[in-house]
Amino acid sequence: MSELTRSGRESGLNEARQLVADLRALGVAVAPARVAEGALVRAGIADQYTGVETPLGLVYIAWSQDGLSLALRAMSEEAFRREARDLLGRPVASGKPPERLARGARAWLAGDDAAPLSFDLARLTPFERAVLMKAREIPRGEVRPYGWIAREIGRPGATRAVGTALARNPVPLFIPCHRVVRTDGRIGNYSMGGPEAKRAILAYEGVDVDRLERLAASGARYIGSDTGDAYCYPTCRYARRIAPAHLVRFHDEAQASAAGYRPCNVCRPPEARLAG
Repeated sequence: MSELTRSGRESGLNEARQLVADLRALGVAVAPARVAEGALVRAGIADQYTGVETPLGLVYIAWSQDGLSLALRAMSEEAFRREARDLLGRPVASGKPPERLARGARAWLAGDDAAPLSFDLARLTPFERAVLMKAREIPRGEVRPYGWIAREIGRPGATRAVGTALARNPVPLFIPCHRVVRTDGRIGNYSMGGPEAKRAILAYEGVDVDRLERLAASGARYIGSDTGDAYCYPTCRYARRIAPAHLVRFHDEAQASAAGYRPCNVCRPPEARLAG
């Protein structure tokens, strides 16, 4: 064997050995976290998230390709990431929201109830999705009881189930479960900080919470005007125009009906049940 042939063979062996070593090193290499997260997002198996300022302070929001998937207050970013993974069943990665989503979220928080926003509610049942989409129809500055949603979606006997569905709302603030109150008119609880947070966000949106709670404490579920013929929920935009001197309070729909009043066509309280 010539010296030239031997040299060429050794060179080839050395290159092969180096290639094997490089492949082994590649097998144990760990990609930077952001690279790994980016791959998960592109594969559709991770959501992205960012923090946004809201009337309740810093809230973390997550989104998928289908829209907003989560909104949470958390003690820290790491705490949010852990809770988000538990709730979504998939990891989340820090990112910048698409312009359409960011614009819609900003407009909604600024008071535009018509702001275009899409949601990823795939992990919820059809009933839960119907409840949440109906809650989104409640106008800013107004509230409705759980039973109103149950009737509006064609499930009048499902008031308790409506409450359970609202408690599972993954995107509070943006799907405004805070605009739903107890049947007796009292504020009730709220997943983003309890009753005090609920009072704060309702007041920010224009609800006279003190007046609402006074009416509830007095047993008045509906109000009307002695110059009109309709009864309303207390926060209905027409009810808010009634001067105190003309205000008439009703404990229930039967009392209002007996007094000659009909349900308001705008806020749509229930009709009196017929006896017998």
